[in-house]
Amino acid sequence: MAGVSSCMKYSMFIFNFLFWVCGSVILGVSIWIRVSKDAQEELGIDSSLFAGVDLLIAVGSIIMVLGFLGCCGAIKESRCMLLLFFIGLLLILILQVTGGILGAVYRSQIETSLNTTLKDSVNLLKKNTEEAKQFQETFQKFQTENKCCGLLNGAADWGSNFDTPIGGSQVCGCDPKGEEANLCTSYNSKYVYKTVCREVIIKYVQDHMLIIMGIAFGLAVIEILGLGFSMSLYCQIQRK
Repeated sequence: MAGVSSCMKYSMFIFNFLFWVCGSVILGVSIWIRVSKDAQEELGIDSSLFAGVDLLIAVGSIIMVLGFLGCCGAIKESRCMLLLFFIGLLLILILQVTGGILGAVYRSQIETSLNTTLKDSVNLLKKNTEEAKQFQETFQKFQTENKCCGLLNGAADWGSNFDTPIGGSQVCGCDPKGEEANLCTSYNSKYVYKTVCREVIIKYVQDHMLIIMGIAFGLAVIEILGLGFSMSLYCQIQRK
């Protein structure tokens, strides 16, 4: 029994030490991105993405605390710490499962919300305010990089601003003689990209949702292992 307990104890310690290291890395990198202007410029992160960085800081902190509880609980054979670790990890697993279920149930509402956001953005393409011009410059770069045009109705989304060059280039400009020939269509006697940017955005979200689901599944497996380790060690300590 002592050999099994020792094996379980050190397995639990190693598992949680790696857990703690992961939390430390997430926390350290997130704080660096949050406070370093050089990092923000290099990674192309603006203030609109700070909420995501703040979330990573919170996640890193929670993982660090849980890893610490698990390590100390294993080495000191503290049932209290192991129980706290078990409860914390179980709550995170429940939140993950709940989030996945809610995401599936309210998928149509998420798509509706996305369409509403895109409609608001279309209005900015047609306006001439300073805020609208900044958005138009950013969106023009997005169009060029992703070879798409407009958000919902193609070039028509730009309204009267379609004929106004942005950043020295034609809005949605497409070269019909180069490699982009198959991507072009004609609008108001000008060649523009025929793919609507909404399709590009939805594809991007779908692709990254698969990545997020894969990461979430991997984390769930690790969390279940952690729950098993902690409860097994907890029960062994109790039987001593």
